[in-house]
Amino acid sequence: MKSQQHIGSVTKCQICSSENLEMVLRYGNQPIVQAYLTQKQLLQPEITYPLNLIYCKACGLLQLDYIPDPEIVFPKNYPYRTGLTNMLIRNFRELANSVIPNYNLKPKDLAIDIGSNDGTLLKGFQEKGMRVLGVEPTDAAKDANKNGIPTIQAFFDKKVVKSIIKKYGKAKLITATNVFAHINNAPELAKNIHALLDKDGVFISESQYFLDTFEKTELDCVYHEHIRFYTLKPLIKLLAAAGFTAVDAQRISAAGGSIRVFAKKGKHPQSKNIKELISKEERAGLYDIKKLKDFSKKAVNAKRALVNLVLECAKKGKVVGLGSPARANTLLGFTHIDKDMLEYLGEKSGSPKIGMLTPGTHIPVADEKRIFEEQPEYVLVLSWHIGEELMKIMRSRGYKGKFIMPLPEPKII
Repeated sequence: MKSQQHIGSVTKCQICSSENLEMVLRYGNQPIVQAYLTQKQLLQPEITYPLNLIYCKACGLLQLDYIPDPEIVFPKNYPYRTGLTNMLIRNFRELANSVIPNYNLKPKDLAIDIGSNDGTLLKGFQEKGMRVLGVEPTDAAKDANKNGIPTIQAFFDKKVVKSIIKKYGKAKLITATNVFAHINNAPELAKNIHALLDKDGVFISESQYFLDTFEKTELDCVYHEHIRFYTLKPLIKLLAAAGFTAVDAQRISAAGGSIRVFAKKGKHPQSKNIKELISKEERAGLYDIKKLKDFSKKAVNAKRALVNLVLECAKKGKVVGLGSPARANTLLGFTHIDKDMLEYLGEKSGSPKIGMLTPGTHIPVADEKRIFEEQPEYVLVLSWHIGEELMKIMRSRGYKGKFIMPLPEPKII
């Protein structure tokens, strides 16, 4: 509930409340990444918010230094739809196929997805005979309900938890994929999930994994939707404070590198995966402020190199972008690559972003069919984390030009 959320500058750690916070990487003031604009809106002021990455020296959590109102970040007309991303469809199918036997889930058991978007994740569990329920604050909930996935359109809070328990009972499975780092007031969020989960149920979170961000210089995964950036130590601390044990963890490829964590109520043994991943985090330097500041330097160097490369390509021919994911708007805003450098972004047919302008940089978003018709000399791959797959698709559909891969080191392919 809004009254229990912190909105504005972050002066205390979101997990442990320590004030021992240090700046890691500055992005300046940036607009909300999904706040696409119409031509008419260009005549009005565009609102931006501080976007900087800070580190808690007490518990090791990386987090944003400013939290906007969630109703601004996730408005009802939020344009993203999970079902348009093939990588996520595959990821969620795999999740359902593995979790049901591994955690002895049965037909008629209740599965709840927090931040369920258009219901793509729940579809796999529904097909296995489970009862499913989504909780989604945006109008993606309407799409889910139309597609037969029962969904409550609301922000996930204590009031929603009480109403679900009263009407449906407690859940044997709760998932929060690419959302557990998005919801304000992390300790209360974890407690609400604990209250909704059956005593022998399992809670599964998937979040951007900062070990991947660090190793691949994924500077574009920082934006206002992601208010926390998890490594295992602070995540385990958060879960334990709410009465959970993190029993297992897996690195997965989703969203450029994520951590999937399995938690159960009460005390349980932890898998060796958790110990091995924490050891990797420590060896990488994720709890060392000096190493984190080295990451910041690499990000700034990558920014400069990408701008120079795009400018050189623009001297030789037309440059356009491929895709318009949320992370692209961090990359474009941080590098100041705008409509004077990219003529348009080609987005997948059917996307509600087509016909709009990118926040901050005001680049038109067009149907990707235009790329095949016009054959621009260069295409900047903005969903570079699935770049290999996208390049194969583009070639198979007839694109003959060159690709610019922006990260981890800008290059032409």
